[in-house]
Amino acid sequence: MADNKASTIRREVSDVRSSYERVFAFLREQLLSGELVTGDCLLPERELSAQLGVSRPMLREALRALSMLGAVEIRHGVGTIVKRPDVSTLGDFVTFALAQQSDVIDDIMEARVAIEHHAIRLACRRARQVDFDRLADAISLIAETIDDPIAGGHADYNFHEAIVRAAQSPVLISLYQSISGLMMRSHLERREQIMQVDGINEFLIGHHKSIFTAIVERDAVKADDLLTRHFEIGADFRRRATIRATTIDNVQA
Repeated sequence: MADNKASTIRREVSDVRSSYERVFAFLREQLLSGELVTGDCLLPERELSAQLGVSRPMLREALRALSMLGAVEIRHGVGTIVKRPDVSTLGDFVTFALAQQSDVIDDIMEARVAIEHHAIRLACRRARQVDFDRLADAISLIAETIDDPIAGGHADYNFHEAIVRAAQSPVLISLYQSISGLMMRSHLERREQIMQVDGINEFLIGHHKSIFTAIVERDAVKADDLLTRHFEIGADFRRRATIRATTIDNVQA
């Protein structure tokens, strides 16, 4: 009896998943093909459920899930309207999806480096005056908050985000912002860790200025090389900070 109940539950779960997949796949393919665009209304439930081969209750549940993702809006008396999802919600999803994975921060930082390297090369070609102004403001804020690990960490992040924005690539900025929650946490922890290492202030101000100058000069090779060096120097400061902390602990012990 127990086996029959378990089998029924598994079959029901499989049916729900299959129904969801059909509805999600339909919407995805219709959007990719251009058959549906933002503002269009989906077919009435009766017609759509028959076309997709899913029950109306299953269809409603799938549409509610899509509504929570921001892909559609269910308007009573009107129907289901296609929306342009708010990509800012992607960051929350990524944070929940990755937060409990082991070594996720190292993986996130590798993704960050890859995004910024591509972005800085594009920025050297595409950056506009507003981007230069945003980068300059970030550098000023870095200098003003140099002794504050929290405010300084946010200023540092703003500079690097400004590089990605200057690439004029909606996909890159969406990807960058989607990992910003996890990245910022790591960024602030590392910033606080290296604050006591000699030479850190000069590095934080001077090297960001050098990167900014290369972008303004639209020298992609130089800017990319400086960014590589920037990450290498940052890693070296973290190693030195770890050695310093270990030495202090040993002395105190």
